[in-house]
Amino acid sequence: MKMKRKLYQQMLQWKERSQGQTALLIEGARRTGKSYIVEQFAKAEYRSYLLIDFAVAPEQVKSLFNDYLYDLDAFFLFLRSFYPTPLYRRKSVIIFDEVQRFPRAREAIKYLVKDGRYDYIETGSLLSIKKNVKDINIPSEERHLKLYPMDFEEFLWAEGNDALLPLLEKQFASRLPLGPQMHRMAMDLFRQYLIVGGMPQAVDCFIQTQDFEQVDLVKQDILDLYRQDIVKHADADVSKVNRILDDLPSQLGKHEKVFRLTSLSKGARYRDFETAFYWLDDAGIVNTAYNSSEPTVGLSLSKDNASFKCYLADTGLLLTLAFNEPVEKSALYRKILFDKLNFNQGMILENAVAQMLRAKGHSLYFYSRSGQEADKRMEIDFLTVKRSITSQHNVCPIEVKSSTRYTLNSLKKFKTKFSDQIDTPYLLHPGDVEIKDDIIYLPYYMAPLL
Repeated sequence: MKMKRKLYQQMLQWKERSQGQTALLIEGARRTGKSYIVEQFAKAEYRSYLLIDFAVAPEQVKSLFNDYLYDLDAFFLFLRSFYPTPLYRRKSVIIFDEVQRFPRAREAIKYLVKDGRYDYIETGSLLSIKKNVKDINIPSEERHLKLYPMDFEEFLWAEGNDALLPLLEKQFASRLPLGPQMHRMAMDLFRQYLIVGGMPQAVDCFIQTQDFEQVDLVKQDILDLYRQDIVKHADADVSKVNRILDDLPSQLGKHEKVFRLTSLSKGARYRDFETAFYWLDDAGIVNTAYNSSEPTVGLSLSKDNASFKCYLADTGLLLTLAFNEPVEKSALYRKILFDKLNFNQGMILENAVAQMLRAKGHSLYFYSRSGQEADKRMEIDFLTVKRSITSQHNVCPIEVKSSTRYTLNSLKKFKTKFSDQIDTPYLLHPGDVEIKDDIIYLPYYMAPLL
């Protein structure tokens, strides 16, 4: 089935603005749909395209990048002998798929872009891993875009539902509730999204089969693929990376979700695991949120690298990782779908909000302060900055509550302590849209609108 992705519009903007002056690099985790969207784009937006998949490209093709970059007329002549596709000046695009498997092709972008005959799009994962950039000059002629797992709106598009998000946008803008019936329908769809997640292969399986058992097998295959990548590429950090991945559900299940290294090994220090965490982040397997100790418009200015939360990049994968016992998955997921399972939903919902904020382009920050005095202890799940900056009141705190019974102690203390910095406080909860005490209450499915 054909899947609509928001990144397509950004790719169009690149094509129109670049006019061949830069190549486009689409990066992201494995199985997020990079190759699919690039080929769909090439088919629709160019007269012809030539695709070189470096996972299977023969050595004769790879040798062209070493032997003929000084003579691009010969380069393209030989290239077309391997790929009998007609190429048209300024109307064709050449795709370097899985470019991390042959870094020399990425380095060649400098010369190919300068030549100016065609457009170039690269796709890759694990692009920052040392072995994939060793001994090459990273071209400055690259424009980078990142493809994340599908967000809730893209999931709705895949289901053929084009009407719900415009309604949500309207109600969000007017701060008005949807009403019981529409809210219940939106929550049902959102729970489907939590279970299936946003990996295109899992979404396609769900659309085709409506079978959570089959979807879970797809997600397990993706997790297995990630573990194979860890073994292949994480070098000395293999065991550490695997330990972190296995520990994510229990870390997120804690009341305070700041990652505790002592759960990995007794006496563990951040510097012992630093490169392992960076590996997972570079691979796009996790979304890392950092503590911003002085929340102002520049959240990164007070970023504490040693105080962080680690979310799995896709919530559907997190569910499969968390519920890995040999049980009937269809029955398990149906109970989650109908809100009939007694488990820690907070970790799933907070992970989903992190995923949706990241897909929207937000870097992830939170605020956490501990101490002996209760009136000073507080934790805010997420911090964002409003788009139009003013001299004050730029930071938006976001709290995520998994049930209808909750307190707002941290949010109230945060509002008092940082009154000059706060713009709009949001609380994401199971209920409908509501405004109370200057706090905007939103259902979870509106998180992409923040």
